Amino acid sequence: LNLWYLGDDGLAELGQALRTGCYRIGVPEESALLVVAWLLEHEHHAAALDLVAELRPLMHRLRFTPMLSAVPSGAVVRRNAVGEVRAQLRQATVPPRIAAMRETLQVWNPLYDRLVALWCDTVDGDLPYLDDGVVHGGWPCRVWPDDWAERRRQWMDDYKTAAELNRARHPKSNFARLQTLLEQCPDDSSALSGREVGWIRRALANTISAHGAPGSETRTVLRTTQSEVVARPTYATLAHVLSARLDGFPREGGLPDLEPVAGPVDSTEAPAAAGAAMPDHLLAKAARALEAPIGELVERGVIGSGEVLAEVLPQVTAQLLAANIADPALASVYAQTYAAFRRRRSLLLLNLEHQVRFEELPWIDAVAPYRDRSEQATRAAVQTLRETTTVALGAFPQTILPNPLVREFSALTAQAGRKLPLVEEVAADIFMGTFTQKWREAAVVAGRVLAGTLYAQYYDLPDVWQPVEPPRKRLRIRWGKPVAEDFAQECGRRAVEAQTPGSGGYVAQNGTVLEQSQILTTHNLAVLIDALGLEDWLRGAGRDLADRAFGWAIRRQTQAPSYQGLKNTAYAWRQAIFYLSFCDGTAQREVLAKLEERAAVLGPRFAPAVTGLVEVAGGQRFDATGRTPGGGRRLLGWSAGPHWCLAEAQPPLVV
Repeated sequence: LNLWYLGDDGLAELGQALRTGCYRIGVPEESALLVVAWLLEHEHHAAALDLVAELRPLMHRLRFTPMLSAVPSGAVVRRNAVGEVRAQLRQATVPPRIAAMRETLQVWNPLYDRLVALWCDTVDGDLPYLDDGVVHGGWPCRVWPDDWAERRRQWMDDYKTAAELNRARHPKSNFARLQTLLEQCPDDSSALSGREVGWIRRALANTISAHGAPGSETRTVLRTTQSEVVARPTYATLAHVLSARLDGFPREGGLPDLEPVAGPVDSTEAPAAAGAAMPDHLLAKAARALEAPIGELVERGVIGSGEVLAEVLPQVTAQLLAANIADPALASVYAQTYAAFRRRRSLLLLNLEHQVRFEELPWIDAVAPYRDRSEQATRAAVQTLRETTTVALGAFPQTILPNPLVREFSALTAQAGRKLPLVEEVAADIFMGTFTQKWREAAVVAGRVLAGTLYAQYYDLPDVWQPVEPPRKRLRIRWGKPVAEDFAQECGRRAVEAQTPGSGGYVAQNGTVLEQSQILTTHNLAVLIDALGLEDWLRGAGRDLADRAFGWAIRRQTQAPSYQGLKNTAYAWRQAIFYLSFCDGTAQREVLAKLEERAAVLGPRFAPAVTGLVEVAGGQRFDATGRTPGGGRRLLGWSAGPHWCLAEAQPPLVV
């Protein structure tokens, strides 16, 4: 179609056709085409033509966004859509070992009992049994009941049917010997040698001594217990029942409540499993589709990490960003596009480059003139940022904020009309040796907020950062961006402490510098606490957060020693010290006393870290090598060379 030859009416019709077609066929570029449709329907013809002209050269090779999906409304989120959870449940199968056990209990044990009973009926006198490894009792193949041949024939028919299951058996097992000899003995012992009759006697003695004779109380109790076990429905069966229950909900939507799918199994759903309760672990899978506030999903364990929190938060952010668009149709497209954009894969780029940002998408940029700043949406963004920050720190106090979550926080701050220097975690293997200005700005905030605190003393934060001179417009530019040279130099100077003699590649060298950048900026903690006014909240929750973070660090060190584990321990250690810095002296002493008690199980390997923290809290300071007079050491995660905490690593401990 040549848009230039269509009049206003034709353009409006084209807009309607595009909208209808996109929803019908679900083309990958549907969000872009829906924006074109909206522009045409609202007579923004020039903007529509410009957007089409910009996208046209790219449509044959780029997929602009994933398929759009519904975004929950209100302040609720979900981890997965119902269709995704349903598909996962339907893939549930019985593990091979469980299937083999059930086959044994259902098929082979009853066959074996009948086989033993057949041979026992041929014993003259007492049934064989073992006494100190010696067989006592009567001999088989001496008595032949009238119905024995018919029972043998029935057993052989049942065995042939069961043998189609291809269950392998050891040829010298009791079952295999009794079954083989039964095939050779049609109605009497004429076909069996004396040695073979002795094998039958020995096999009967083995099984009778172990499990009791057929019909005995011991064997009856055993088989009754086994029958009860095999009568229980498998988790795969219950998963399929739960999946069928989810069929009643929209595929792309979520669950408003778990109660409709959590009840016992009905006889119409699975007769063999009627009355069985739905296991908690299957309900936990269904809860991934539950639509609820973020705090509730954290309590349920559906959101179990900062990374998962970052996955669901765009559902809220999308609505807040779209709230500035008056037209409901365009707002819906905008929200769905944002949620889809956040599901894209991230890349690691060099030279301070970044991936395409959401607002840089051509069809999103075309919508920018039609977005107004709503005061209500601004307040909602601030409130969401506050609530999400407290949830992230309260639920996962031991981990730093992951990059996807930092990006969502940046989007919320932009919606709130604020500019916060939120920094990302930089990969050590792509670090280019410098930082942009926001790292320095974050360090300035951290220095101001933490002045005189335990954190500032432990990590020797600079007392003050000098004003940037010369003016910003004269700042050094690298790869088209102004960089903070003094901040990079300070990180490099401080990193010398962790650069011990010995082997250490460039990645480890970069890691020691990057760790100092996180220490100086507190990796967003000080910026968020200060900007959102969360000091009072942290004073109340700091003791618990510090205690949990320290506890996690100690538990991590009871596992197999590794550099990755040590790095995560140092992160948790730093977070805990930050929280503890907002507590009073009494709370600090109590938390540190508990830390010393917990760390005692680690022995001398970790003792210097605890000693160093306790001494700094008591007024001591680390020297240039990170040591205190009492033998304490500053705990850092990165080391260019052997790390003192791993030098005498012990096997994993059990606490």
